[in-house]
Amino acid sequence: MTKVIDLNGNAVSEIKLPDLFSTKYKPAVIKKAFLALQSASRQPYGADPLAGKRSSAHYHGRRKYRFTMMNKEMARISRLHGKVGYLAMRARVVPQAVKGRQAHPPKAEKIWLQKINKKENTVAIKSALAASSNIKLVEKRHKLSKVEIPVIVIDAFENLNKTKEVASFLEKLLKEEMKRCSKRKIKAGKGKMRNRRYRKKKGPLIIASKDCALLKSARNIPGIDAVDVGGININLLAPGAQAGRLTIITEAALEALANQFR
Repeated sequence: MTKVIDLNGNAVSEIKLPDLFSTKYKPAVIKKAFLALQSASRQPYGADPLAGKRSSAHYHGRRKYRFTMMNKEMARISRLHGKVGYLAMRARVVPQAVKGRQAHPPKAEKIWLQKINKKENTVAIKSALAASSNIKLVEKRHKLSKVEIPVIVIDAFENLNKTKEVASFLEKLLKEEMKRCSKRKIKAGKGKMRNRRYRKKKGPLIIASKDCALLKSARNIPGIDAVDVGGININLLAPGAQAGRLTIITEAALEALANQFR
């Protein structure tokens, strides 16, 4: 049995968690589903197929030939001829030459997408949801106050339409965790110039039963993700393929989860 709390953080009743939350923890399946989902968002890229090949350089292989490379202590690679000065017999095209092609360039036709069976993906989601009720796994990711996990809240929580109301509730319930999520770190390297300047913390995941005011009012709080039951995926439940995310679930959402993952 798990306590159901109201908007003041007080326990008002108790509820039994569905059998879904007793699913066996399977980190390998969770990781596979996570990588499959991540691969779908990867954009194919590649080099120009003719890059480094737009040259008149060619191989001068015959011995009795005016521009031969034989017996001249020259590497037998594609070279320019008919050029005067420093370009005379300069190597081109081959990977080891100046302005040559790449040896193994990225190819746009490469398929990055990884596939996963529907049943296997369902098992991963169920396992990740069950991990959210495992105190040892959750404590590795979050700073918990005196709360039972997963946190079950009354349905009135879905009607909060102001960010400050949701933030106030979370502050009462998870003060240390919200303080942890408010911190951000400036990354090292080139990423700072590419619209990913900060490394941010992942906080609690809020699960609602349907599209409601809560989804909009909670989305701008640092570290918080808010989703309805239909939008649950492994990326939200196990960021970085590490299960054990702290979840805040409404009573109606808990019932909907039980029906969806029987």
